[in-house]
Amino acid sequence: MKLFKTYNPKDVENKIYKLWTKSGFFNPDKLPKTHKKPYTIVIPPPNVTGELHMGHALNAVIQDILIRWKRMQGFKTLWLPGTDHAGIATQNVVEKKLRKQGLTRFDLGREKFIKEVWEWKEKYGDIILNQFKKLGASCDWSRTRFTMDKEYAETVKQAFLHYYKKAWIYQGERTVNWCPRCSTSLSDLEIVYKEKPAKMYYIKYGPITIATTRPETKLGDTAIAVNPKDARYKKYIDKTITIKTVLGPAKMKVIEDKMVDMKFGTGAMKITPAHDILDFEIGERHGLERKQVIGPDGRMTKLADKYAGMTVAEARKQIVKDMEKIGILEKTEPYTHNSALCYRCDTVIEPILSKQWFLKMNELAKMAEKPVKQGKIKFHPKSFEKPYFDWLKNIKDWCISRQIWWGHKIPIKGETDVLDTWFSSALWPFTTKNFYPTDVLTTGRDIINLWVARMIFSGIEFKKEIPFKHVYIHATILTKEGKRMSKSLGTGIDPINLINEFGADATRFGIAYQIMGNQDMKFVKDNIVMGKKFCNKIWNATRYVLKESKEKELGSFSKKEPSSFSLADRKILKQLDKTIKFVDKDLENFKFGKAAHTLYDFFWHDFCDVYIEASKKQDNKETQEILFYVLLSSLKLLHPFIPFITEEIYQKLSIKDKKKSLMIEKWPKG
Repeated sequence: MKLFKTYNPKDVENKIYKLWTKSGFFNPDKLPKTHKKPYTIVIPPPNVTGELHMGHALNAVIQDILIRWKRMQGFKTLWLPGTDHAGIATQNVVEKKLRKQGLTRFDLGREKFIKEVWEWKEKYGDIILNQFKKLGASCDWSRTRFTMDKEYAETVKQAFLHYYKKAWIYQGERTVNWCPRCSTSLSDLEIVYKEKPAKMYYIKYGPITIATTRPETKLGDTAIAVNPKDARYKKYIDKTITIKTVLGPAKMKVIEDKMVDMKFGTGAMKITPAHDILDFEIGERHGLERKQVIGPDGRMTKLADKYAGMTVAEARKQIVKDMEKIGILEKTEPYTHNSALCYRCDTVIEPILSKQWFLKMNELAKMAEKPVKQGKIKFHPKSFEKPYFDWLKNIKDWCISRQIWWGHKIPIKGETDVLDTWFSSALWPFTTKNFYPTDVLTTGRDIINLWVARMIFSGIEFKKEIPFKHVYIHATILTKEGKRMSKSLGTGIDPINLINEFGADATRFGIAYQIMGNQDMKFVKDNIVMGKKFCNKIWNATRYVLKESKEKELGSFSKKEPSSFSLADRKILKQLDKTIKFVDKDLENFKFGKAAHTLYDFFWHDFCDVYIEASKKQDNKETQEILFYVLLSSLKLLHPFIPFITEEIYQKLSIKDKKKSLMIEKWPKG
């Protein structure tokens, strides 16, 4: 029963994780028969290209707290792990590797390139899952899934064909977001926006002046649009005016459309249906011609005449010079522009006209909206329901095709495009099979629409049942100064380094301690240091209790208050009961930080500072039993937060009716 004088996580964590793995209790089918009611969480599948970052660590800690808590409450818990094939991201990584060898994917051809990606995946794809193990994640690794597994691929294929037979999937030519570097379309949700200094160009279109940040697209204009409420331009509506352009005189019709923002620029808008998504929609309503002057390679097309072959940047520079020469550039102003970039390679997006596959969203949006409105799916915090509903209300048909090679090939004869990665990950909860539906989804706010909404309508459409009951949106971890954590910017913190320095428990507790309901969490390393000190406090308190227990087998203590109990005895037992109730309530309401604070305060102050000190003056059997009872109860309460040290101590204890692991001990009742 003796413990070493000091606790060293490096001596304990690998050993304890092996003990858990050997026990088989991560697998719900191997839990004791008393665990009957399922409780399921799926890990948001990280990209196979990924390594553990603080966002992953935060989410893993939250999920493991829930799973370990419910497992101890007697639930048949499944936490299903896996990885996402991450089409564009993975293809980029492998292409980068090939470039170092002076090769491109086209040199290899599609078949050999896919083989190369699979080889890369087999070598590096499980790095992040192994890092989750270092954090103590109690996932059922025997059920690990990958979104390109044969069985999963068949599910994706059937989902596509299901929509296709319902005529909800169609092929059409529309203006889409296009990454010239990745040579593929992207959805609105796969774009990141960065503020960049730019220029606003004011150009004369005959009697009307328009403002634009993209003068090179002027070559593809097919109309001028004004708002019907704008009195300045009423006299021009439905008239065709002659304008001077860098390619000679042209005629342009003035149309009215309520989508024109009267406050932007001059209130008059040039319409380029082939190079702007809003313009495309306006063009559809008014039957406008589409002139594609920028190609998929990011260079000007033949329709750009003398500018053909130039890059967008080159064409912009030359067109501005030429406009100045012919006197149609009225003025330029500095302008802060929200530049749209590819979320994977940071290349500037060029909206272009492209033939793509689309999924009709009208009916699916209603499916996703209904269970949230009815309260069958609850968002935590509730405030995230508003952006969710806003997106569904303004939803467009989903462009589901991508012009890359790595991914689920569209199951139509002769088609070479692959499906958007999010099409397949929308089916992720189905991997739980008999454990569907799941109970809680925990994820970041940035993928509420990319992933959460799509899983909801997919679950209802294919399983006739919602995929989860609760959606917990965790905080975004920022640096201490409030900056975005980024490996490339040098502002990221590697959780594995924290684990190596302080231990997994200290890292977990320090993270959990900071989850206080704010949606931006400024990470403070001091809390990890606090977590380490707390672990040492638990260790030292245990050493004292074991010394006082006189090496007896304990654990049959009854909470009934005999007359021999002192005031200190009654007080600590009452405080323990309150702590159990508070922790249960906080975890039910996803208040992880509050629960961590309650446990810290109870153990450090009520138990150690007050009761242990009082026990030194009470040398009797009742005190010994209460010390042990409160310690064991505390270990159970703390186990979901700091599983390694609590398990290590539990294994050293001599307890009546001891279980194989603290993992399956009964959760205390308050």
